[in-house]
Amino acid sequence: MRGNQRKLDIRNGCIDLSHGSGGRAMAQLISGLFHEAFGNEWLALGNDQSAFDVGAGRMVMTTDGYVISPLFFPGGNIGSLAVHGTVNDIAMAGARPLYLSASFIIEEGFRFSDLKTIAESMGEAARSAGVHIITGDTKVVEHGKADGLFISTAGVGVVPDGLELSAENARVGDRVLISGTLGDHGIAIMSKRQNLAFETEIVSDSAALHDLVLKMVEAGGQGIRLMRDPTRGGLAATLNEIARRSDLGFRLQEEAIPVKPGVAAACELLGLDPLHVANEGKLVAIVSPQVVNAVLAAMRAHPLGSDAADVGEAIADDHHFVQMATSFGGDCIVDWLSGDQLPRIC
Repeated sequence: MRGNQRKLDIRNGCIDLSHGSGGRAMAQLISGLFHEAFGNEWLALGNDQSAFDVGAGRMVMTTDGYVISPLFFPGGNIGSLAVHGTVNDIAMAGARPLYLSASFIIEEGFRFSDLKTIAESMGEAARSAGVHIITGDTKVVEHGKADGLFISTAGVGVVPDGLELSAENARVGDRVLISGTLGDHGIAIMSKRQNLAFETEIVSDSAALHDLVLKMVEAGGQGIRLMRDPTRGGLAATLNEIARRSDLGFRLQEEAIPVKPGVAAACELLGLDPLHVANEGKLVAIVSPQVVNAVLAAMRAHPLGSDAADVGEAIADDHHFVQMATSFGGDCIVDWLSGDQLPRIC
Protein backbone atom coordinates (compact mmCIF):
# COMPACT_ATOMS: atom_id res chain seq x y z
CA MET A 1 0.00 0.00 0.00
CA ARG A 2 2.78 2.38 0.86
CA GLY A 3 4.15 2.16 -2.72
CA ASN A 4 0.76 3.12 -4.12
CA GLN A 5 0.54 6.23 -1.93
CA ARG A 6 3.89 7.87 -2.59
CA LYS A 7 4.17 10.86 -4.91
CA LEU A 8 6.16 10.73 -8.12
CA ASP A 9 9.84 11.44 -7.56
CA ILE A 10 10.51 12.87 -11.00
CA ARG A 11 14.16 13.66 -10.33
CA ASN A 12 15.31 10.31 -8.91
CA GLY A 13 12.42 7.88 -9.24
CA CYS A 14 11.76 5.05 -11.69
CA ILE A 15 8.75 3.23 -13.08
CA ASP A 16 7.71 0.12 -11.16
CA LEU A 17 4.98 -2.41 -11.87
CA SER A 18 2.46 -0.56 -9.69
CA HIS A 19 2.41 2.24 -12.26
CA GLY A 20 0.68 -0.10 -14.69
CA SER A 21 -1.65 -1.78 -12.22
CA GLY A 22 -4.64 0.52 -12.62
CA GLY A 23 -4.46 1.82 -9.04
CA ARG A 24 -3.41 5.05 -7.37
CA ALA A 25 0.19 4.90 -8.59
CA MET A 26 -1.00 4.66 -12.20
CA ALA A 27 -3.43 7.54 -11.67
CA GLN A 28 -0.57 9.63 -10.25
CA LEU A 29 1.59 8.81 -13.27
CA ILE A 30 -1.13 9.78 -15.73
CA SER A 31 -2.23 12.96 -13.97
CA GLY A 32 1.16 14.06 -12.67
CA LEU A 33 3.18 13.44 -15.83
CA PHE A 34 1.17 12.78 -18.99
CA HIS A 35 -1.69 15.21 -18.32
CA GLU A 36 0.77 17.93 -17.42
CA ALA A 37 2.69 17.36 -20.66
CA PHE A 38 -0.31 17.00 -22.99
CA GLY A 39 -2.93 18.97 -21.02
CA ASN A 40 -6.10 19.83 -22.94
CA GLU A 41 -9.87 19.88 -22.41
CA TRP A 42 -10.37 16.31 -23.65
CA LEU A 43 -7.85 14.72 -21.31
CA ALA A 44 -9.17 16.77 -18.41
CA LEU A 45 -12.44 14.83 -18.59
CA GLY A 46 -10.61 11.68 -17.51
CA ASN A 47 -12.51 9.30 -19.80
CA ASP A 48 -11.16 6.21 -21.54
CA GLN A 49 -12.01 7.81 -24.88
CA SER A 50 -12.62 11.25 -26.33
CA ALA A 51 -15.39 12.59 -28.55
CA PHE A 52 -14.49 15.31 -31.02
CA ASP A 53 -15.96 17.41 -33.81
CA VAL A 54 -14.69 17.32 -37.38
CA GLY A 55 -15.17 19.71 -40.26
CA ALA A 56 -16.34 19.08 -43.80
CA GLY A 57 -14.38 16.61 -45.90
CA ARG A 58 -13.29 12.99 -45.69
CA MET A 59 -11.74 11.51 -42.56
CA VAL A 60 -8.19 10.15 -42.66
CA MET A 61 -6.83 7.79 -40.00
CA THR A 62 -3.40 6.28 -39.39
CA THR A 63 -1.64 4.21 -36.75
CA ASP A 64 2.04 3.61 -36.03
CA GLY A 65 4.46 2.19 -33.47
CA TYR A 66 7.81 3.60 -32.34
CA VAL A 67 10.54 1.32 -30.98
CA ILE A 68 13.60 3.40 -31.80
CA SER A 69 17.00 2.97 -30.18
CA PRO A 70 18.46 5.16 -28.82
CA LEU A 71 15.43 6.93 -27.37
CA PHE A 72 17.25 10.29 -27.46
CA PHE A 73 19.13 11.50 -30.53
CA PRO A 74 20.42 14.79 -31.97
CA GLY A 75 17.35 16.78 -32.95
CA GLY A 76 14.71 14.91 -30.95
CA ASN A 77 13.61 11.81 -29.11
CA ILE A 78 11.07 9.03 -29.41
CA GLY A 79 8.31 11.35 -28.18
CA SER A 80 8.69 14.13 -30.75
CA LEU A 81 9.31 11.49 -33.41
CA ALA A 82 6.02 9.75 -32.57
CA VAL A 83 4.08 12.98 -33.06
CA HIS A 84 5.88 14.01 -36.24
CA GLY A 85 5.61 10.56 -37.80
CA THR A 86 1.89 10.28 -37.13
CA VAL A 87 1.15 13.81 -38.30
CA ASN A 88 3.12 13.20 -41.49
CA ASP A 89 1.28 9.98 -42.32
CA ILE A 90 -1.96 11.98 -42.21
CA ALA A 91 -0.46 14.89 -44.14
CA MET A 92 0.62 12.66 -47.03
CA ALA A 93 -3.08 12.31 -47.90
CA GLY A 94 -3.27 16.10 -48.20
CA ALA A 95 -5.18 16.10 -44.90
CA ARG A 96 -5.15 18.45 -41.95
CA PRO A 97 -4.24 16.46 -38.80
CA LEU A 98 -6.56 17.03 -35.86
CA TYR A 99 -6.19 14.56 -32.99
CA LEU A 100 -3.78 11.88 -31.80
CA SER A 101 -3.84 9.04 -29.32
CA ALA A 102 -0.73 7.72 -27.59
CA SER A 103 -0.14 4.38 -25.91
CA PHE A 104 2.97 3.79 -23.78
CA ILE A 105 4.57 0.43 -22.98
CA ILE A 106 7.14 1.23 -20.29
CA GLU A 107 9.78 -1.09 -18.88
CA GLU A 108 10.05 -1.42 -15.12
CA GLY A 109 12.97 0.69 -13.92
CA PHE A 110 12.59 3.39 -16.59
CA ARG A 111 13.48 6.76 -15.09
CA PHE A 112 10.70 9.26 -14.43
CA SER A 113 12.98 12.09 -15.52
CA ASP A 114 13.48 10.54 -18.97
CA LEU A 115 9.77 9.79 -19.30
CA LYS A 116 8.93 13.38 -18.37
CA THR A 117 11.36 14.74 -20.97
CA ILE A 118 9.85 12.49 -23.65
CA ALA A 119 6.28 13.38 -22.71
CA GLU A 120 7.09 17.09 -22.70
CA SER A 121 8.65 16.73 -26.15
CA MET A 122 5.48 15.04 -27.38
CA GLY A 123 3.33 17.80 -25.93
CA GLU A 124 5.46 20.53 -27.47
CA ALA A 125 5.55 18.78 -30.86
CA ALA A 126 1.76 18.38 -30.81
CA ARG A 127 1.16 22.01 -29.87
CA SER A 128 3.57 23.21 -32.56
CA ALA A 129 1.72 21.10 -35.11
CA GLY A 130 -1.66 22.37 -33.95
CA VAL A 131 -2.92 18.92 -32.93
CA HIS A 132 -4.09 17.51 -29.61
CA ILE A 133 -3.25 14.23 -27.88
CA ILE A 134 -6.71 13.48 -26.55
CA THR A 135 -6.59 9.88 -25.32
CA GLY A 136 -4.07 7.19 -24.52
CA ASP A 137 -3.06 4.17 -22.49
CA THR A 138 -0.19 3.14 -20.22
CA LYS A 139 1.18 -0.33 -19.62
CA VAL A 140 4.21 -1.34 -17.53
CA VAL A 141 6.12 -4.57 -18.24
CA GLU A 142 8.76 -6.34 -16.18
CA HIS A 143 12.39 -5.37 -16.47
CA GLY A 144 13.94 -6.96 -19.55
CA LYS A 145 10.60 -7.28 -21.39
CA ALA A 146 10.94 -4.03 -23.35
CA ASP A 147 13.71 -1.78 -24.58
CA GLY A 148 12.95 1.03 -22.14
CA LEU A 149 9.90 2.52 -23.83
CA PHE A 150 7.64 1.77 -26.80
CA ILE A 151 5.05 4.25 -28.07
CA SER A 152 2.07 3.44 -30.25
CA THR A 153 0.03 6.22 -31.80
CA ALA A 154 -3.08 6.76 -33.89
CA GLY A 155 -4.10 9.94 -35.62
CA VAL A 156 -7.11 11.35 -37.44
CA GLY A 157 -7.44 14.24 -39.85
CA VAL A 158 -9.65 15.68 -42.54
CA VAL A 159 -8.87 15.85 -46.25
CA PRO A 160 -10.77 18.43 -48.36
CA ASP A 161 -13.46 17.20 -50.74
CA GLY A 162 -12.13 16.68 -54.25
CA LEU A 163 -8.54 15.96 -53.24
CA GLU A 164 -7.48 12.33 -53.58
CA LEU A 165 -3.75 11.57 -53.59
CA SER A 166 -2.94 8.04 -54.73
CA ALA A 167 -0.24 6.15 -56.61
CA GLU A 168 -2.87 5.16 -59.19
CA ASN A 169 -2.95 8.82 -60.27
CA ALA A 170 0.68 8.86 -61.49
CA ARG A 171 1.27 9.28 -65.24
CA VAL A 172 4.22 8.98 -67.60
CA GLY A 173 6.06 12.31 -67.64
CA ASP A 174 5.16 13.27 -64.05
CA ARG A 175 8.01 14.81 -62.07
CA VAL A 176 9.55 13.51 -58.83
CA LEU A 177 10.05 16.22 -56.20
CA ILE A 178 11.75 15.83 -52.82
CA SER A 179 11.49 18.45 -50.11
CA GLY A 180 15.13 18.49 -49.02
CA THR A 181 18.32 16.67 -48.19
CA LEU A 182 18.19 12.92 -47.67
CA GLY A 183 19.51 10.71 -44.89
CA ASP A 184 19.73 13.26 -42.06
CA HIS A 185 17.54 11.37 -39.59
CA GLY A 186 18.93 7.89 -40.21
CA ILE A 187 22.53 9.01 -39.92
CA ALA A 188 21.79 11.02 -36.75
CA ILE A 189 20.35 7.84 -35.21
CA MET A 190 23.17 5.57 -36.38
CA SER A 191 25.91 7.96 -35.29
CA LYS A 192 24.43 8.09 -31.80
CA ARG A 193 23.90 4.32 -31.72
CA GLN A 194 27.46 3.62 -32.84
CA ASN A 195 28.93 6.43 -30.70
CA LEU A 196 30.43 8.09 -33.77
CA ALA A 197 31.63 11.69 -33.71
CA PHE A 198 31.83 13.88 -36.80
CA GLU A 199 33.31 17.31 -37.36
CA THR A 200 29.80 18.75 -37.62
CA GLU A 201 27.00 17.13 -35.63
CA ILE A 202 24.40 15.50 -37.86
CA VAL A 203 20.92 16.37 -36.59
CA SER A 204 17.67 14.53 -37.31
CA ASP A 205 15.30 16.21 -39.76
CA SER A 206 12.26 15.09 -37.73
CA ALA A 207 9.47 17.62 -38.32
CA ALA A 208 5.72 17.88 -38.96
CA LEU A 209 5.12 18.45 -42.67
CA HIS A 210 1.40 19.26 -42.86
CA ASP A 211 1.88 23.01 -43.27
CA LEU A 212 4.32 22.43 -46.15
CA VAL A 213 1.78 20.04 -47.71
CA LEU A 214 -0.94 22.70 -47.43
CA LYS A 215 1.20 25.18 -49.36
CA MET A 216 1.94 22.56 -52.01
CA VAL A 217 -1.73 21.70 -52.45
CA GLU A 218 -2.61 25.39 -52.72
CA ALA A 219 -0.05 25.73 -55.51
CA GLY A 220 -0.62 22.48 -57.38
CA GLY A 221 -4.15 21.31 -56.61
CA GLN A 222 -5.04 18.08 -58.34
CA GLY A 223 -1.83 18.30 -60.34
CA ILE A 224 -0.25 16.70 -57.28
CA ARG A 225 -0.67 12.97 -57.89
CA LEU A 226 0.54 11.61 -54.56
CA MET A 227 2.91 12.19 -51.66
CA ARG A 228 4.91 9.91 -49.39
CA ASP A 229 7.29 10.40 -46.47
CA PRO A 230 10.41 8.30 -47.18
CA THR A 231 10.94 6.80 -43.73
CA ARG A 232 12.13 3.18 -43.47
CA GLY A 233 14.13 2.25 -46.56
CA GLY A 234 14.47 5.90 -47.57
CA LEU A 235 13.79 7.30 -51.02
CA ALA A 236 14.77 4.00 -52.64
CA ALA A 237 12.09 1.87 -50.95
CA THR A 238 9.49 4.60 -51.30
CA LEU A 239 9.91 4.99 -55.05
CA ASN A 240 9.97 1.23 -55.58
CA GLU A 241 6.65 0.95 -53.76
CA ILE A 242 5.17 3.78 -55.84
CA ALA A 243 6.51 2.22 -59.06
CA ARG A 244 4.75 -1.06 -58.33
CA ARG A 245 1.48 0.55 -57.30
CA SER A 246 1.42 3.01 -60.22
CA ASP A 247 2.48 0.40 -62.82
CA LEU A 248 5.28 2.77 -63.93
CA GLY A 249 9.02 3.19 -63.50
CA PHE A 250 11.13 6.19 -62.48
CA ARG A 251 14.33 7.69 -63.83
CA LEU A 252 16.25 9.87 -61.38
CA GLN A 253 19.10 12.31 -61.98
CA GLU A 254 21.78 11.42 -59.45
CA GLU A 255 23.40 14.86 -59.32
CA ALA A 256 20.01 16.51 -58.62
CA ILE A 257 19.43 14.62 -55.35
CA PRO A 258 20.46 16.81 -52.38
CA VAL A 259 22.57 15.20 -49.64
CA LYS A 260 24.46 17.17 -47.01
CA PRO A 261 28.26 16.71 -47.22
CA GLY A 262 28.42 15.43 -43.65
CA VAL A 263 25.72 12.85 -44.32
CA ALA A 264 27.44 11.77 -47.54
CA ALA A 265 30.74 11.37 -45.68
CA ALA A 266 29.08 9.39 -42.87
CA CYS A 267 27.36 7.12 -45.39
CA GLU A 268 30.68 6.46 -47.10
CA LEU A 269 32.27 5.63 -43.75
CA LEU A 270 29.42 3.29 -42.79
CA GLY A 271 29.06 1.72 -46.22
CA LEU A 272 25.55 3.08 -46.76
CA ASP A 273 23.71 4.70 -49.64
CA PRO A 274 21.86 7.91 -48.61
CA LEU A 275 18.95 6.86 -50.81
CA HIS A 276 18.35 3.86 -48.53
CA VAL A 277 18.56 5.85 -45.26
CA ALA A 278 15.44 6.84 -43.29
CA ASN A 279 14.08 10.39 -43.20
CA GLU A 280 11.51 11.81 -40.77
CA GLY A 281 11.06 15.38 -42.02
CA LYS A 282 11.10 14.99 -45.79
CA LEU A 283 8.51 14.10 -48.40
CA VAL A 284 8.40 12.81 -51.96
CA ALA A 285 5.77 14.19 -54.32
CA ILE A 286 4.82 12.99 -57.79
CA VAL A 287 3.35 15.95 -59.67
CA SER A 288 2.21 16.67 -63.20
CA PRO A 289 4.64 18.63 -65.40
CA GLN A 290 2.02 21.39 -65.75
CA VAL A 291 2.25 22.35 -62.06
CA VAL A 292 5.82 21.31 -61.22
CA ASN A 293 7.26 24.84 -61.25
CA ALA A 294 4.49 26.26 -59.07
CA VAL A 295 4.72 23.42 -56.56
CA LEU A 296 8.51 23.56 -56.42
CA ALA A 297 8.41 27.33 -55.83
CA ALA A 298 5.90 26.85 -53.00
CA MET A 299 8.12 24.21 -51.43
CA ARG A 300 11.24 26.34 -51.60
CA ALA A 301 9.39 29.27 -50.02
CA HIS A 302 8.64 27.16 -46.93
CA PRO A 303 11.28 26.60 -44.19
CA LEU A 304 10.87 22.83 -44.44
CA GLY A 305 11.27 22.84 -48.22
CA SER A 306 14.08 25.32 -48.80
CA ASP A 307 16.28 22.58 -50.33
CA ALA A 308 13.49 21.07 -52.43
CA ALA A 309 14.55 19.62 -55.77
CA ASP A 310 13.15 18.13 -58.96
CA VAL A 311 15.07 14.86 -59.16
CA GLY A 312 13.48 12.82 -61.93
CA GLU A 313 10.43 11.67 -63.86
CA ALA A 314 7.93 8.83 -64.19
CA ILE A 315 8.51 6.61 -67.22
CA ALA A 316 6.76 3.70 -68.91
CA ASP A 317 8.39 0.51 -67.62
CA ASP A 318 6.76 -2.91 -67.47
CA HIS A 319 9.41 -4.03 -64.95
CA HIS A 320 8.76 -1.06 -62.62
CA PHE A 321 12.46 -0.35 -62.16
CA VAL A 322 13.83 2.82 -60.62
CA GLN A 323 16.71 3.98 -62.81
CA MET A 324 19.55 6.28 -61.81
CA ALA A 325 20.90 8.45 -64.61
CA THR A 326 24.38 9.85 -63.95
CA SER A 327 26.55 12.49 -65.53
CA PHE A 328 28.85 9.70 -66.76
CA GLY A 329 26.30 8.62 -69.36
CA GLY A 330 23.93 5.70 -69.39
CA ASP A 331 21.59 4.46 -66.73
CA CYS A 332 22.22 2.23 -63.74
CA ILE A 333 19.00 0.27 -63.21
CA VAL A 334 18.49 -0.61 -59.58
CA ASP A 335 15.88 -2.81 -57.94
CA TRP A 336 16.32 -1.09 -54.58
CA LEU A 337 13.90 -3.25 -52.68
CA SER A 338 15.87 -6.44 -53.25
CA GLY A 339 19.25 -4.69 -53.41
CA ASP A 340 20.05 -6.20 -56.81
CA GLN A 341 21.92 -3.83 -59.10
CA LEU A 342 21.89 -4.66 -62.78
CA PRO A 343 24.71 -3.79 -65.22
CA ARG A 344 24.91 -0.21 -66.43
CA ILE A 345 23.16 0.32 -69.76
CA CYS A 346 25.35 2.53 -71.92
